[in-house]
Amino acid sequence: MGQDNILKHRRLMNWAYVFMFFALFTAVTGVIAYLLSAKVAHAQDVEVWIQAQALWVMRSILFFITTSIFASLWFIPLHFYYWDTFLWVKGCTIAGIVFVFIAWMMLLNAFIKGLVRYVKKKAVF
Repeated sequence: MGQDNILKHRRLMNWAYVFMFFALFTAVTGVIAYLLSAKVAHAQDVEVWIQAQALWVMRSILFFITTSIFASLWFIPLHFYYWDTFLWVKGCTIAGIVFVFIAWMMLLNAFIKGLVRYVKKKAVF
């Protein structure tokens, strides 16, 4: 019974990392990765390193989504056609692009760091 749970948790974490990678392209898969890792993090009798991996995925996805929402706020002035002629709108757009790039790089870094530690079967924190 215990071995089946360990395999189940590992399989869920494998899928969570797959969806975490796809979260680099769309936030919907980030939510799926969050839900899969939350299932592992809240389960009973989980190995500590797998639980740490699940918390790492949850934390990384939350940081990514929060930073992406903040970055999307900088693109709001682009929706008004008349405002597009002002220089400050172009500045906001460039700031939004920078913040999107930062969010993307943070998630890529967290994915690589977590995956390397996961393959070694070690806690990521």
